[in-house]
Amino acid sequence: MSISSNWKVRPLSGALGAEVTGVDVTAPTPELIEGIRALLNEHLVIFLPDQSPSPDAHVAFGRHFGKLEGHPNLEADSSLPPEIFQLKASRGGVADEWHTDLTFQEQPSIMSILHMVTCPDVGGDTMWTSLYEAYDGLSEPMKDMLEGLTALHDALPHNRPEQMAVHPVVRVHPVTGQKALYVNEHFTRRIVELNAEESDALLRHLTNWVKHPRFTVRYKWTPGTIGIWDNRCTQHFVLNDFEGERIIQRVTVMGDEVVGARPTQWKPWVREGRLSATSRHDRQLYFYLKSKNKLGS
Repeated sequence: MSISSNWKVRPLSGALGAEVTGVDVTAPTPELIEGIRALLNEHLVIFLPDQSPSPDAHVAFGRHFGKLEGHPNLEADSSLPPEIFQLKASRGGVADEWHTDLTFQEQPSIMSILHMVTCPDVGGDTMWTSLYEAYDGLSEPMKDMLEGLTALHDALPHNRPEQMAVHPVVRVHPVTGQKALYVNEHFTRRIVELNAEESDALLRHLTNWVKHPRFTVRYKWTPGTIGIWDNRCTQHFVLNDFEGERIIQRVTVMGDEVVGARPTQWKPWVREGRLSATSRHDRQLYFYLKSKNKLGS
């Protein structure tokens, strides 16, 4: 897919990210939408400055990429279209923990389209990390082990720990075919096939690994900028280092099936024998497996 000659694409880091000018999201054409898709496949996250779409135009643009969903747990602003999720820093809306959006869902979102409505002059940048680069940087023995594992994710940060899903630790992107490391510190709770101590150690390593500077890009916002990212191969993090208000409005494209690099070769780890004080570490996994009839005989 060729990009319009009127567009200027400026890569922002060696790992991911590009700023694109010459685009008008309020006048989408099939060629523009396909160009955005192509740039996302290449750069994973792109930024379109000087847009400032109305809420209705924001929603209309998002619908070109698929069916939209509001946030499943956080309260919507009744003055906005239901597809728009708004976060205000003055009301605690600062996502300052590395995460991939909504991984507690069976089909987490494909992509997000964010409009920076208001931002501080200094601070409040957002960072993204490439989960392709994070996977590629692992040793071959580590890759081999991780491709046979799955992880339990939940919505505890939204006070909904009962909302859970299990996904492969390594997922395959349905368009590019590339492998991505698919665990995050915000929503991932447990490696299903490992005991609690092993799981904690591995998740601590992996969630720190994805933050390595060489996998990341950092973007300084200006009001009116649109940011678009592929939720299947990135994580992001807001720097909570600012004073004053910061308001974002976001639409989210509904998800697809998370496909692993290969089927898991091990059974879920379930504690055997009598219950004890340490059984609490396994309780959530046990009840999830029971609800899905995956405990076996």
